[in-house]
Amino acid sequence: MTLARTLNFIDGEFREGRDWFENRNPCDNGVFAMVAEAGEAEVDAAVKAARRALKGPWGKMTVHERAAILHKVADGITRRFDEFLEAECRDTGKPKSLARHIDIPRGAANFKIFADLVKNVPTESFVLDTPDGAGAVNYALRRPKGVIGVICPWNLPLLLMTWKVGPALACGNTVVVKPSEETPSTATLLGEVMNEAGVPPGVYNVVHGFGPGSAGEFLTSHDGVDAVTFTGETRTGAAIMRAGAGRIRPVSLELGGKNPAIVFADADMDKAIEGTMRSAFANCGQVCLGTERVFVQRPLFDEFVARLKAGAAGLVVGTPDNAAANMGPLVSREHQSKVLSYYQKARELGAQEIIGGGVPQMPGSLAEGAWVEPTIWTGLGDDSAIMREEIFGPCCHISPFDEEDEVVERANDTDYGLACSIWTENGSRAHRVASRIEAGLVWVNSWFLRDLRTPFGGSKRSGIGREGGVHSLEFYTELSNVCIKL
Repeated sequence: MTLARTLNFIDGEFREGRDWFENRNPCDNGVFAMVAEAGEAEVDAAVKAARRALKGPWGKMTVHERAAILHKVADGITRRFDEFLEAECRDTGKPKSLARHIDIPRGAANFKIFADLVKNVPTESFVLDTPDGAGAVNYALRRPKGVIGVICPWNLPLLLMTWKVGPALACGNTVVVKPSEETPSTATLLGEVMNEAGVPPGVYNVVHGFGPGSAGEFLTSHDGVDAVTFTGETRTGAAIMRAGAGRIRPVSLELGGKNPAIVFADADMDKAIEGTMRSAFANCGQVCLGTERVFVQRPLFDEFVARLKAGAAGLVVGTPDNAAANMGPLVSREHQSKVLSYYQKARELGAQEIIGGGVPQMPGSLAEGAWVEPTIWTGLGDDSAIMREEIFGPCCHISPFDEEDEVVERANDTDYGLACSIWTENGSRAHRVASRIEAGLVWVNSWFLRDLRTPFGGSKRSGIGREGGVHSLEFYTELSNVCIKL
């Protein structure tokens, strides 16, 4: 059988690279495509194409002309919805029911949202008094930052890639995208849509490969890249910062998390269980905003544990085409090994395993896939590895607490600061506790409820910078002040 080939997309054309690597289906670990690995020459060609495009037709377009093209890009994704759905689910193994309602629609919407936003964002102006009495007027101008290196994760490949590419292009930049080696397909397919929509060559480029010694390192160390935006693991984010430090290159980093949920005794139990089921197990736990530490006030503790266990027991593990499935595999056998190592570590530390802790029985070739069981623990201290290190799998530890001050201190006792969910029907407590949580995003009685106009990002080791709404424009543009003496 001849395998499909996934190529780099450079200067409006699909190109081979210096080598090939395998793209495996996480459901059965079978190879379904070969991916062209970009070497230093291919990355250099992509960056140079992006720099040329800044001076070409793209750089001469008005904001409204760019916005119109980005609307066509969004419409192109929607028109080829089924192709994007198949590609995304083949790479990730996630249920189509999930990708159909979140990944693909949001991937398209990101282009329209930022295209419309950039047309309507004002800049500042000030009238300045001068000694001669004539005065002066100051006003600010936004200009594109230049060539943006976009390094994407594998958990929500299309959604999180377009979350960066959408505002970058809306602001007039050009991009070189390096998708995860695990999930190269939808970024490549988007190249076809860009051409169909009339995006000039060089504006959108895709280079495939790995990190050190491959496309990732070549892109982040290239002198022709003006800024880098990255979503992914914290250690990789630190390496990207080091690569850009000598060049004083701006970086936007959305990194890991060890996010808490806090369930107070006055919480609506149905809401809290439903929300925590999603925050702990959605996308097989592979969500940076997911909940791995759950703190439940003691009067509700036993009931909460029992009900979350029942919910986890009801999850249906299956392939993307299984309409009944609501949990797929992890993204790869490599990641499966990492998650299972934490399952083993929890047993060694003496955790009480409420449910899960292993690999589900799968039929036939699916037994070779990257499956793990949804898992719940109790009984460990806040200083254990299970409570301090990001696992990124379908698992959580539930701990009891007694007082508000106690749980706030415990929730904040982490190297990370990305997200938190608070469950309470007491409005005063909701505001009070939310203001004390050291995280970039705090939800009350919800999880993953996103208004794309609001700031998104983390504190501490969870990242640097904010994206979303006008906050994205701050990263993707340079502000210049014009002072006119009257």
